[in-house]
Amino acid sequence: MNFLAHIYLSFGDDEITIGNFIADSIRGNKYKHLPDRIQKGILLHREIDTYTDAHPITRLSSKRLHQNYSHYSRVIVDIFYDHFLAKNWRQYSDTPLDIYVDKFYDLLEDNITILPDGTKRMIPYMISDNWLLNYAKMEGISRVLKGMNRRTNNKSKMNFAILDLEENYEAFELEFTGFFNELVVFSKQKYTSICEY
Repeated sequence: MNFLAHIYLSFGDDEITIGNFIADSIRGNKYKHLPDRIQKGILLHREIDTYTDAHPITRLSSKRLHQNYSHYSRVIVDIFYDHFLAKNWRQYSDTPLDIYVDKFYDLLEDNITILPDGTKRMIPYMISDNWLLNYAKMEGISRVLKGMNRRTNNKSKMNFAILDLEENYEAFELEFTGFFNELVVFSKQKYTSICEY
């Protein structure tokens, strides 16, 4: 899953949210210096990713893209799924998305000193372009895909994946909805087992 889903699946727990958000910037066990609950957020993130990668619904979504994007197809699916989470946000949260993401940005700025350097460099762009809110719009997703393509030196051709999303929009949305409901249940169980003890 991508940024918005990992934040949401931290269940309003600030330290878990930070860990869940920064986990992709942490290699191996190079997180032992961080506060305990941030470490647990990193572990929760990894459990979510393992579950997501193995799930038959996400594999179905990924298979639809594999011919054109090879191993980048899973990354693209993560981005598509964040789009559907943002677009359908009111089904998942009573807090409006703009208020929710502003609170998250405040949390990052309040904890900037403990964030990995890569995350620190990314945050100004994330906030100024309001990535999380703009996931709800096709233009926002298109910008993300173009940015990801640039990061691969134009090898991934991910910028063209917006066309795949448009062409198969209903199928991807149905797959997201079926999968995400199961992921919420799984993540809540993992949150309880990893984070509350």
